[in-house]
Amino acid sequence: MNWTITPADLAFFAKELDSFLPQRVFDAHCHLYRNADFATVPGLAASGPDVVDWPCFLEHMEAIAPGRKWEALAFPFPSKGLNTVGANEFLGAQVQAYPAVRGQMVVTPDMDPEFVRETVRRFGFVGLKCYHLFSPVEPTFDSAVEAYLPEEHVRVAHEEGLSITLHMVRARAIADPVNQESIARLARKYPNSRWILAHAARGFNPYHTIEGIGALAGIGNIWSDTSAVTEAGAFEAIVRTHGVERLLYGADFPVTHLRGRCVAIGDSFLWLTADNTQFAAAYAPIEPLLIFLESLRALKTACWNLRLSDSDVERIFWGNAAQLFEK
Repeated sequence: MNWTITPADLAFFAKELDSFLPQRVFDAHCHLYRNADFATVPGLAASGPDVVDWPCFLEHMEAIAPGRKWEALAFPFPSKGLNTVGANEFLGAQVQAYPAVRGQMVVTPDMDPEFVRETVRRFGFVGLKCYHLFSPVEPTFDSAVEAYLPEEHVRVAHEEGLSITLHMVRARAIADPVNQESIARLARKYPNSRWILAHAARGFNPYHTIEGIGALAGIGNIWSDTSAVTEAGAFEAIVRTHGVERLLYGADFPVTHLRGRCVAIGDSFLWLTADNTQFAAAYAPIEPLLIFLESLRALKTACWNLRLSDSDVERIFWGNAAQLFEK
């Protein structure tokens, strides 16, 4: 059922979300890629198109949320064994062909900083995309930030005025003191780098973001995106701590077209999909929705709980990114 839009999806969007989603949307977390660049094609990518370019993104988003004008911050789909040269060249071609696309170079910790700088300049990228799967630490989920984002790469981001999309790991995400210290220190030392904490500071368990986001209060070059988070609490904590101007909408295409949701369980979280969950109950039929819809509903709930204005909502979906990337 991944990559498939059902009548229930369309009915839910029309009833719950059509009036909430503005006409202009900047997706600050979007993957564009070719399956040919993977050593082993990830499951979600394997069940979708072989080439996911900007027209593919627009086609799939129009099918579920018609009538919107989309722009995006895009990067390759990180995967172990990824052909990073090919992936970055493909993304660079998207950036050069489509003005609506801004690109972040996927980086690995072994890349020479001057190679990073040259590649960014050659393709007109606006940032760097690091990922824990490229860390030499095993298991990579235990990696500190510097294991997959060397300080020399942050220095290049500072000197070139680049954004950095960081999907932090470690079990408690931003509530982990090691992550707090790394991000705060590097962001302060390199103030011209612009940090985007993916997934609401990896708030898949919102209580981690609620507990930890205050450690970064007052640091002026940190933003967070909303990508693929399906509970409202992390969004609320970010707005209360950093202000509405520091939250960026991210859809996380093509994770948007995965069916299920992520829920907090104890001090961790679990993705509920057809692979690990029997969606059946005696009291009512259960038809899981796309992650795109679940995450949008969570953001709508957060905006309602925070009593945000229409202009605040438009900032999250467009204005904050437009200001960050000087559109």
